[in-house]
Amino acid sequence: MALALSFAAGFVDIVGALTVYDLFTAHLTGTSVHLAERLMQRDWDAAIAAVVIVVAFFAASLVGRVLIEAAQRAGFTRISSITLALEAILLLAVVAVGMQTGLGGHAEKKAIPGVLAILALLAGAMGLQTASLTKIGPLTVHTTFVTGMINKLAQVTSLWLFDAFDLRRENSEGHRPVTHIHDHARKARFLFSLWILYLAGAAGGTLASGDLQLEALFVPCCILLVLIVVDQVRPLSIEEENEQAE
Repeated sequence: MALALSFAAGFVDIVGALTVYDLFTAHLTGTSVHLAERLMQRDWDAAIAAVVIVVAFFAASLVGRVLIEAAQRAGFTRISSITLALEAILLLAVVAVGMQTGLGGHAEKKAIPGVLAILALLAGAMGLQTASLTKIGPLTVHTTFVTGMINKLAQVTSLWLFDAFDLRRENSEGHRPVTHIHDHARKARFLFSLWILYLAGAAGGTLASGDLQLEALFVPCCILLVLIVVDQVRPLSIEEENEQAE
Protein backbone atom coordinates (compact mmCIF):
# COMPACT_ATOMS: atom_id res chain seq x y z
CA MET A 1 0.00 0.00 0.00
CA ALA A 2 2.84 2.40 0.80
CA LEU A 3 4.44 1.84 -2.60
CA ALA A 4 1.11 2.34 -4.40
CA LEU A 5 0.45 5.54 -2.43
CA SER A 6 3.93 6.81 -3.23
CA PHE A 7 3.24 6.33 -6.96
CA ALA A 8 -0.10 8.13 -6.60
CA ALA A 9 1.52 11.05 -4.77
CA GLY A 10 4.21 11.53 -7.40
CA PHE A 11 1.49 11.40 -10.07
CA VAL A 12 -0.70 14.00 -8.36
CA ASP A 13 2.24 16.25 -7.52
CA ILE A 14 3.41 16.64 -11.11
CA VAL A 15 -0.06 16.86 -12.66
CA GLY A 16 -0.90 19.81 -10.42
CA ALA A 17 2.40 21.56 -11.14
CA LEU A 18 2.11 21.10 -14.91
CA THR A 19 -1.57 21.83 -15.41
CA VAL A 20 -2.69 24.12 -12.56
CA TYR A 21 0.10 26.19 -11.02
CA ASP A 22 3.87 25.85 -10.99
CA LEU A 23 4.02 24.75 -7.35
CA PHE A 24 4.10 21.32 -5.78
CA THR A 25 1.19 20.33 -3.54
CA ALA A 26 2.51 17.07 -2.08
CA HIS A 27 5.62 18.30 -0.30
CA LEU A 28 5.86 21.67 1.37
CA THR A 29 9.62 22.23 1.63
CA GLY A 30 9.94 23.64 -1.87
CA THR A 31 6.62 25.43 -1.60
CA SER A 32 7.75 27.14 1.61
CA VAL A 33 10.98 28.26 -0.05
CA HIS A 34 8.98 29.65 -2.97
CA LEU A 35 6.69 31.42 -0.52
CA ALA A 36 9.62 33.23 1.11
CA GLU A 37 11.07 34.08 -2.30
CA ARG A 38 7.79 35.45 -3.65
CA LEU A 39 7.16 37.48 -0.52
CA MET A 40 10.56 39.14 -0.88
CA GLN A 41 9.84 39.77 -4.56
CA ARG A 42 6.34 41.05 -3.75
CA ASP A 43 4.85 38.54 -6.14
CA TRP A 44 1.56 38.38 -4.28
CA ASP A 45 -0.19 35.94 -6.61
CA ALA A 46 2.49 33.28 -6.17
CA ALA A 47 2.69 33.97 -2.43
CA ILE A 48 -1.08 33.55 -2.03
CA ALA A 49 -0.97 30.29 -3.98
CA ALA A 50 1.81 28.96 -1.73
CA VAL A 51 -0.07 29.95 1.44
CA VAL A 52 -3.22 28.20 0.21
CA ILE A 53 -1.23 25.00 -0.39
CA VAL A 54 0.40 25.05 3.05
CA VAL A 55 -2.84 25.81 4.89
CA ALA A 56 -4.88 23.23 2.97
CA PHE A 57 -2.23 20.53 3.44
CA PHE A 58 -2.02 21.22 7.19
CA ALA A 59 -5.79 21.35 7.64
CA ALA A 60 -6.40 18.09 5.77
CA SER A 61 -3.54 16.33 7.55
CA LEU A 62 -4.98 17.47 10.88
CA VAL A 63 -8.44 16.21 9.93
CA GLY A 64 -6.93 12.89 8.88
CA ARG A 65 -5.02 12.45 12.15
CA VAL A 66 -8.11 13.39 14.19
CA LEU A 67 -10.19 10.82 12.31
CA ILE A 68 -7.54 8.14 12.79
CA GLU A 69 -7.14 8.87 16.50
CA ALA A 70 -10.90 8.91 17.04
CA ALA A 71 -11.26 5.63 15.15
CA GLN A 72 -8.53 3.97 17.21
CA ARG A 73 -10.23 5.02 20.43
CA ALA A 74 -13.53 3.66 19.15
CA GLY A 75 -11.96 0.38 18.03
CA PHE A 76 -12.78 1.00 14.34
CA THR A 77 -10.19 -0.85 12.23
CA ARG A 78 -10.89 0.37 8.70
CA ILE A 79 -10.29 4.09 9.10
CA SER A 80 -7.81 4.11 6.21
CA SER A 81 -10.72 3.41 3.88
CA ILE A 82 -12.33 6.64 5.03
CA THR A 83 -9.24 8.84 4.69
CA LEU A 84 -8.36 7.33 1.30
CA ALA A 85 -11.96 7.76 0.12
CA LEU A 86 -11.87 11.41 1.18
CA GLU A 87 -8.62 11.81 -0.76
CA ALA A 88 -10.23 10.31 -3.86
CA ILE A 89 -13.24 12.60 -3.48
CA LEU A 90 -10.96 15.65 -3.35
CA LEU A 91 -9.14 14.51 -6.49
CA LEU A 92 -12.45 13.96 -8.29
CA ALA A 93 -13.50 17.44 -7.17
CA VAL A 94 -10.33 18.80 -8.79
CA VAL A 95 -11.36 17.23 -12.09
CA ALA A 96 -14.90 18.60 -11.74
CA VAL A 97 -13.71 22.15 -10.95
CA GLY A 98 -11.24 22.00 -13.80
CA MET A 99 -13.91 20.94 -16.27
CA GLN A 100 -16.37 23.54 -15.02
CA THR A 101 -13.93 26.45 -15.06
CA GLY A 102 -11.85 25.41 -18.06
CA LEU A 103 -8.70 25.53 -15.95
CA GLY A 104 -6.06 22.86 -15.92
CA GLY A 105 -4.97 22.90 -19.54
CA HIS A 106 -1.66 24.47 -18.58
CA ALA A 107 -0.08 25.96 -15.49
CA GLU A 108 -1.75 29.29 -14.76
CA LYS A 109 0.24 32.38 -13.79
CA LYS A 110 -2.47 34.07 -11.74
CA ALA A 111 -3.86 33.03 -8.38
CA ILE A 112 -7.46 33.40 -9.49
CA PRO A 113 -10.23 31.82 -7.37
CA GLY A 114 -10.56 28.73 -9.56
CA VAL A 115 -6.83 28.03 -9.43
CA LEU A 116 -6.72 28.54 -5.67
CA ALA A 117 -9.65 26.15 -5.23
CA ILE A 118 -7.90 23.46 -7.25
CA LEU A 119 -4.64 23.97 -5.35
CA ALA A 120 -6.47 23.68 -2.03
CA LEU A 121 -8.15 20.45 -3.13
CA LEU A 122 -4.89 18.94 -4.38
CA ALA A 123 -2.97 19.91 -1.24
CA GLY A 124 -5.84 18.66 0.91
CA ALA A 125 -5.76 15.29 -0.84
CA MET A 126 -2.03 15.00 -0.21
CA GLY A 127 -2.46 16.04 3.43
CA LEU A 128 -5.02 13.29 3.95
CA GLN A 129 -2.72 10.75 2.33
CA THR A 130 0.16 11.81 4.57
CA ALA A 131 -2.02 11.19 7.61
CA SER A 132 -3.28 7.83 6.33
CA LEU A 133 0.00 5.95 6.58
CA THR A 134 2.80 6.98 8.92
CA LYS A 135 4.18 3.74 10.37
CA ILE A 136 5.39 0.46 8.89
CA GLY A 137 6.87 -1.49 11.76
CA PRO A 138 9.56 0.71 13.32
CA LEU A 139 9.83 2.89 10.21
CA THR A 140 8.24 6.31 9.94
CA VAL A 141 6.94 6.51 6.39
CA HIS A 142 5.87 9.47 4.27
CA THR A 143 4.42 8.65 0.87
CA THR A 144 3.84 12.23 -0.30
CA PHE A 145 7.44 13.48 -0.09
CA VAL A 146 10.72 11.62 -0.33
CA THR A 147 13.37 13.87 1.24
CA GLY A 148 12.93 12.27 4.64
CA MET A 149 12.80 8.82 3.06
CA ILE A 150 16.15 9.33 1.31
CA ASN A 151 17.65 10.53 4.60
CA LYS A 152 16.25 7.45 6.33
CA LEU A 153 17.66 5.29 3.54
CA ALA A 154 21.11 6.74 4.24
CA GLN A 155 20.73 5.96 7.94
CA VAL A 156 19.64 2.37 7.32
CA THR A 157 22.41 1.86 4.75
CA SER A 158 24.94 3.13 7.29
CA LEU A 159 23.70 0.60 9.86
CA TRP A 160 23.91 -2.16 7.26
CA LEU A 161 27.50 -1.24 6.42
CA PHE A 162 28.56 -1.28 10.08
CA ASP A 163 26.80 -4.61 10.64
CA ALA A 164 28.58 -6.05 7.63
CA PHE A 165 31.88 -4.73 8.96
CA ASP A 166 31.23 -6.24 12.39
CA LEU A 167 30.36 -9.59 10.83
CA ARG A 168 33.62 -9.60 8.91
CA ARG A 169 35.39 -9.26 12.24
CA GLU A 170 34.00 -12.70 13.09
CA ASN A 171 30.96 -11.39 14.92
CA SER A 172 32.78 -10.93 18.24
CA GLU A 173 30.80 -10.48 21.46
CA GLY A 174 28.51 -7.47 21.53
CA HIS A 175 28.18 -7.16 17.77
CA ARG A 176 24.83 -7.38 16.05
CA PRO A 177 23.91 -10.82 14.68
CA VAL A 178 23.55 -11.48 10.98
CA THR A 179 19.75 -11.19 11.25
CA HIS A 180 20.16 -7.44 11.71
CA ILE A 181 22.01 -7.24 8.41
CA HIS A 182 19.09 -8.84 6.60
CA ASP A 183 16.64 -6.56 8.43
CA HIS A 184 18.54 -3.40 7.46
CA ALA A 185 18.88 -4.62 3.87
CA ARG A 186 15.12 -5.23 3.70
CA LYS A 187 14.37 -1.75 5.05
CA ALA A 188 16.83 -0.19 2.60
CA ARG A 189 15.19 -1.94 -0.34
CA PHE A 190 11.76 -0.78 0.80
CA LEU A 191 12.84 2.87 1.27
CA PHE A 192 14.57 2.87 -2.10
CA SER A 193 11.42 1.42 -3.66
CA LEU A 194 9.38 4.30 -2.21
CA TRP A 195 11.60 6.76 -4.07
CA ILE A 196 11.46 4.72 -7.28
CA LEU A 197 7.66 4.56 -7.17
CA TYR A 198 7.38 8.29 -6.49
CA LEU A 199 9.65 8.88 -9.49
CA ALA A 200 7.59 6.51 -11.62
CA GLY A 201 4.39 8.26 -10.56
CA ALA A 202 5.82 11.64 -11.55
CA ALA A 203 6.90 10.22 -14.91
CA GLY A 204 3.46 8.73 -15.50
CA GLY A 205 1.77 11.96 -14.47
CA THR A 206 3.95 13.95 -16.86
CA LEU A 207 2.98 11.73 -19.77
CA ALA A 208 -0.71 11.53 -18.89
CA SER A 209 -1.19 15.24 -18.19
CA GLY A 210 -0.05 16.16 -21.69
CA ASP A 211 -3.15 14.64 -23.27
CA LEU A 212 -5.61 14.33 -20.39
CA GLN A 213 -4.77 17.42 -18.29
CA LEU A 214 -6.59 17.18 -14.96
CA GLU A 215 -8.52 14.12 -16.10
CA ALA A 216 -5.23 12.25 -15.62
CA LEU A 217 -6.13 12.29 -11.92
CA PHE A 218 -8.52 9.42 -12.59
CA VAL A 219 -5.40 7.21 -12.45
CA PRO A 220 -4.57 7.87 -8.78
CA CYS A 221 -8.29 7.71 -7.99
CA CYS A 222 -8.36 4.16 -9.36
CA ILE A 223 -5.31 3.30 -7.27
CA LEU A 224 -7.04 4.65 -4.17
CA LEU A 225 -10.15 2.61 -4.95
CA VAL A 226 -8.08 -0.57 -5.11
CA LEU A 227 -6.40 0.28 -1.79
CA ILE A 228 -9.76 0.90 -0.16
CA VAL A 229 -10.83 -2.61 -1.20
CA VAL A 230 -7.56 -3.98 0.20
CA ASP A 231 -8.16 -2.16 3.48
CA GLN A 232 -11.61 -3.72 3.71
CA VAL A 233 -10.12 -7.19 3.32
CA ARG A 234 -6.98 -6.65 5.43
CA PRO A 235 -7.38 -3.50 7.55
CA LEU A 236 -4.28 -1.36 7.42
CA SER A 237 -4.53 -0.42 11.10
CA ILE A 238 -4.33 -4.09 12.11
CA GLU A 239 -1.40 -4.69 9.76
CA GLU A 240 0.44 -1.74 11.31
CA GLU A 241 -0.18 -3.10 14.82
CA ASN A 242 1.11 -6.54 13.83
CA GLU A 243 4.24 -5.06 12.22
CA GLN A 244 5.02 -2.95 15.27
CA ALA A 245 4.43 -5.91 17.62
CA GLU A 246 6.97 -7.95 15.67
